[in-house]
Amino acid sequence: MHHFLVINGPNLNALGQREPTIYGNKTLDSLENEVKTFGKERGCHVTCVQSNYEGKIIDWIHDAPKQYQGIVINPAAFTHYSIAIRDALSSIDLPVVEVHISNVHQREAFRHKSVTAPVVIGQIVGLGFKGYIYALDYLLKTVQKEDKNI
Repeated sequence: MHHFLVINGPNLNALGQREPTIYGNKTLDSLENEVKTFGKERGCHVTCVQSNYEGKIIDWIHDAPKQYQGIVINPAAFTHYSIAIRDALSSIDLPVVEVHISNVHQREAFRHKSVTAPVVIGQIVGLGFKGYIYALDYLLKTVQKEDKNI
């Protein structure tokens, strides 16, 4: 059974309370339930984690290849300046998809640049929680294709 890691960065623990006009009214728990349900329906396991601390996110990334076949990450604010998370992502040999709930390109100019995007296989922005589902679906198809080539 394939196993994927979903990493959510800073302030995403406040989903449902923080800026509902941008992020909606759903909570982090509801997001995690949606992605886990999707995984279960597709025959894979999904583990979800969230931290407001950069080092914890880096540790999860470094440890990921030991037990996961891919990562969905929403680095949140770290997207725009964390070279450390970018370097951690580039140091592992796993497919990673970056996700953002809001369309960062319609927001403040500082949110338009992602330092992590160049080291992931794709980026999904502005599709709400569905972006996570699309990212997981893509990762699952990617690893299933790799399975067939082995």
